[in-house]
Amino acid sequence: MRSAAVTPEGDHIRWVELPGQEPPRVYVHGLGATSPAYFTEVAVDPRLAGRRSLLIDLLGHGISDRPTTFDYTLESHADALAAALEGAGVSGAEVIAHSMGGSVAIVLAARHPRLVSRLVLIDANLDPIPRAPGSSGSSGIAFYSEEEFVRGGGWEEVRDRVGAHWWSTMRLAGREALHRSALHLTRGSVPTMREMLLELEIPRTFLLPEDDGPLPGADALAEAGVSVVAVPDCGHNIMLDNPEAFVTATAAALEGR
Repeated sequence: MRSAAVTPEGDHIRWVELPGQEPPRVYVHGLGATSPAYFTEVAVDPRLAGRRSLLIDLLGHGISDRPTTFDYTLESHADALAAALEGAGVSGAEVIAHSMGGSVAIVLAARHPRLVSRLVLIDANLDPIPRAPGSSGSSGIAFYSEEEFVRGGGWEEVRDRVGAHWWSTMRLAGREALHRSALHLTRGSVPTMREMLLELEIPRTFLLPEDDGPLPGADALAEAGVSVVAVPDCGHNIMLDNPEAFVTATAAALEGR
């Protein structure tokens, strides 16, 4: 396990690192997740192995610190991730990022272009999300006030909705971190993640579950050079639901096919 201080208070982001050749690859998890649990199986597949790979946990999640004074906006997540990558001596990384992690990765590439050479986004959030009671994702978490979520039992209601699989990693996140990350994910960034993605000049691939149907705005993304790839037989957690198809699609994206 490696780590780097990423805030003035000395809070650390931590990651599991697999040795290999440069340029490095950086794997970034989604809301309430952790990169080692979600990406190890695919990162060691022979078609993706051989590169220096950082399976990194965003601040507030997994094995990273969970400061209660951090605001957990997408921009702050991206800047903290940038500080960790700089501490690790990373530049020009191929970033493979899931869900909220994909949103953070887009902001990272826009704000810290030296650090990112290519993006593979896995069913990432590109637009603000309406808050909705009873949802098990960010929109449901953000529906609570922070006080209701942290101290009023909201986190217990979310625990019971998300199920044992997601909760096994969500329970590792700080409660304030989870709520603020969800809230700011629903609000999105300014400009939006979609607008930033359209403007980036690096190779970009967006993977989505085939059963979800066409990606909204796919034509505009394609016109801007974003490759949109539908992956069969999977849900939102593509790398867990169908690792074979995920590795095939990701390897092709990283090779520029």
